[in-house]
Amino acid sequence: MTTVVLGAAALAGLSALARHDFPLTIGGDTSQSRGPPRGPLRGRMDAVTPSVGFRTDVGPTLFYGFLWILGVLVVALLVSRRTPLPPRLVRYHEPVRPAAHAMLLLLLAYVAVGLVIGIVVAATKGHVVETLAVLLLGLPKWPGRGLGVGIGGSWEGRVEGPFGLPMPQVLDAVLREGGDSTDLSTVDLSSLAAEDGRAWWLLPIAVVLVLAAAFAAAVRSPARTRLWQHSLHVGVAFALTMLVVAPLTLVEARFGLSILGIGELEALGGEVVLRPDVWKTVGFALLWGLVFGLIGGLLASRVHRKGEVETAPTDQPEQKK
Repeated sequence: MTTVVLGAAALAGLSALARHDFPLTIGGDTSQSRGPPRGPLRGRMDAVTPSVGFRTDVGPTLFYGFLWILGVLVVALLVSRRTPLPPRLVRYHEPVRPAAHAMLLLLLAYVAVGLVIGIVVAATKGHVVETLAVLLLGLPKWPGRGLGVGIGGSWEGRVEGPFGLPMPQVLDAVLREGGDSTDLSTVDLSSLAAEDGRAWWLLPIAVVLVLAAAFAAAVRSPARTRLWQHSLHVGVAFALTMLVVAPLTLVEARFGLSILGIGELEALGGEVVLRPDVWKTVGFALLWGLVFGLIGGLLASRVHRKGEVETAPTDQPEQKK
């Protein structure tokens, strides 16, 4: 009950603060303007500063937040060692808990990485308020996208319209590759790296963090767990994690611009679509989980684990009578 109350209070506070307006630039590059459109709209565009913003819908936020809190409590029951369970469920809890705990650590690690990157960008690139606002919008979806792209998953989408939107420039550039047609651009590691070579860092980050999660799961597993069993547990847990997380990264937004009461202008409207290829991402997660679960189990074989019993020395001196 305390967790639910504190969680609802935190959501209410964030809902009150989660609002910001971004000035729109003309063109796909959000850092530089390509100049206002020519023609009869030019004078009006010079007279106003178009912007796009977001506000929190408090009611649905609290409702869905309440459901998320209940979901988190269920996950906590899965990963906790001291959860009181009926005897018939204990045998299922033992293999599930280490893998579930490892997946939770993996997602939290990606949240921490995204937070550090956002703070560094805000401190070094300027536009602190805008960067933190984008961080607030994107951080909940970052573990799914960053982890999914790093392991080989992909998204499809497009950005239409003349305005540069508040999103990372590399993502905006990839999504505009298809132009204003209905063709969707593929967002994956190679397409992102073609725009910015630093995107390749998502691969080694995924390798290190997934391996660390698999090792943590192995260390927390009973010593009698066989290597193939541990590999299977991690693979299934990783696949289920991405099956839940990847669909949550879906983005579909349509926007239009009204100037001086003229109404919504079709030429100045646009659309943002970003859909995950769920089954491809889940398939790669299963493969990564099986491989790194095997490696993590091998690395943990030399670590003292629960269930091991140290044998007492047998060559003790006989006691004198």
